[in-house]
Amino acid sequence: MKKLENYGLTIPKILLPNEKINLEKWAVIACDQFTQDRDYWKKVEDFVGNEESTLKITLPEVYLNDGDKESRIENINSTMEKYLNNGVFAKPIENMIYIERKTAYGRIRRGLIAAIDLEKYDWNFETKAMIRATEATILERIPPRVEIRKNASVELPHIMLLVNDKDKSFIEKTGELAKKQSEKPLYQTNLMMNSGSISSWKVDNSLVEENILPSLEKIATQQSQNDESKNDENIFMFAVGDGNHSLATAKTIWNKLKENGAPLDSPARYALVEIVNIYDEGLTFEPIHRVLFNTDAKELLENLAANLGGKLVDIATEKELQDAVENSNKNCGANFGFVYSENDKSPTGIAGSKETKRYTLLKTDITDLAVSHLQPALDEFLAKHGNKKDDIDYIHGSDEVFRLGGAKSNGSKSIDSKSADDVPSAISILLPPIAKDSFFSTIAKSGSLPRKSFSMGEASEKRFYMESRKIK
Repeated sequence: MKKLENYGLTIPKILLPNEKINLEKWAVIACDQFTQDRDYWKKVEDFVGNEESTLKITLPEVYLNDGDKESRIENINSTMEKYLNNGVFAKPIENMIYIERKTAYGRIRRGLIAAIDLEKYDWNFETKAMIRATEATILERIPPRVEIRKNASVELPHIMLLVNDKDKSFIEKTGELAKKQSEKPLYQTNLMMNSGSISSWKVDNSLVEENILPSLEKIATQQSQNDESKNDENIFMFAVGDGNHSLATAKTIWNKLKENGAPLDSPARYALVEIVNIYDEGLTFEPIHRVLFNTDAKELLENLAANLGGKLVDIATEKELQDAVENSNKNCGANFGFVYSENDKSPTGIAGSKETKRYTLLKTDITDLAVSHLQPALDEFLAKHGNKKDDIDYIHGSDEVFRLGGAKSNGSKSIDSKSADDVPSAISILLPPIAKDSFFSTIAKSGSLPRKSFSMGEASEKRFYMESRKIK
């Protein structure tokens, strides 16, 4: 049987806070959440107070562009050393950890904490690495994160990897066996800011041979067929669902250390992650919709219909449009919904009064992930027409699609009534649901998805910092 390392994994030495630490104050949500909400982070600071917390050894990105970033990083690094030297961390656990996260929405997500080999990960677009990015990596986001991690002695992951396991033999079965072996959870706590709760169980290393390796071998066989791989190195085992820029940062630092002669068994070669089955019922995939400004609706729709090989159909109401888009996968083709205003006629020729809100459906035969076709077409259209970067925005939730579509605005700025007639109304685009069945196959075939393709759950459902690992 193949070793764990053949699948890009290794058993980590995990650090957890000692039994005296208040876990509800210790665990803090991923630093890349609530980046426009300083009030959220102020409430977190007030709740934590003077107690030990991961808040004090991470840098919330809401503060990333503040003038005190350097001093914040120095404080983070010194606090890490203090926590290591003063017994804040308990003795390391050399095991994987199975977790169950109950969110505020009542959903339960199951995960496995393990370490991955950064040599098996690549964020580049058409990579054939074992661990791949799901969305385009924005290179300019890496250097600021390098500054935070390069002198850190401890890593705390908010990275979530996805595995394509329809049979639920890897994460779920391992969790069942781990719970049978343990009399009680390794830890159990509510999460701050009404974010649900989390429990965990130590995964005995005997389960690696008993269940983990056989399940990984089965997944690898299935993936090699989907990916048309020629050898083990090219098998697409894991997709980065959350935290890709953090993982890219770890890889950047490791590459630099390796160039400077670091040993190949350096702890910096690995990164701690949570692995989640894409078919976990507790893991929701939501499309991220689009809204365009300073764009002519008729020209856009006709262009997309030609580019995507689709047919435009006028729809009478919001509900009918939403139903048609949400039922896309059931009808064996992706449908896109458009909400905008027209002065004269809609793109399909129906006359209307001035500034009448319109709903148009673009029906296509696209059967893989719809956004992988739409975004390149939008980029091409906007570039051709000389649009600016802020003439497209990315929005969550269908309510925002219908609110913004047809509104008078110019990028992120509202337009006053005097100039409103000279500015095209916003055009919002409702995307169909993310099909889990085609997720891995689309990335394997076409490379990483366009930016802002999907969101995994609500903000409060993201990973909270709990486990950590020494990287020096």
